[in-house]
Amino acid sequence: MKLSFAAMLLLCLLLSFSFFQLSSAASGFCSSKCANRCSKAGRKDRCLKLCGICCSKCKCVPSGTYGNKHECPCYRDLKNSKGKGKCP
Repeated sequence: MKLSFAAMLLLCLLLSFSFFQLSSAASGFCSSKCANRCSKAGRKDRCLKLCGICCSKCKCVPSGTYGNKHECPCYRDLKNSKGKGKCP
C-alpha cells in the first residue's frame, strides 16, 4: 500500500514537471514573438501585454510588426469588450 502511494506521488511529480517545462517553452515562444511584433509600437508595454494574452490563447503570432493577421485566424478574431480587435 505504501509503495503504491509513493509510486503515484512520484508519477504526479514527474507529470507536473513535464507540464511546467511545456508552459515555460510556450512562454518563451510568446515573449520572443511578441517582442518582435511590438518592436515599433508606440505603447510597447500595452502591446506586449495584449500580444502575450493573445499568443497564450492562440499559440501563434503573425509575422512582422503590423498586419499579416491572416496567418493566425484565432489571433485576428479575438475581440475586446467593445467588439474591436484585441490583438495588436
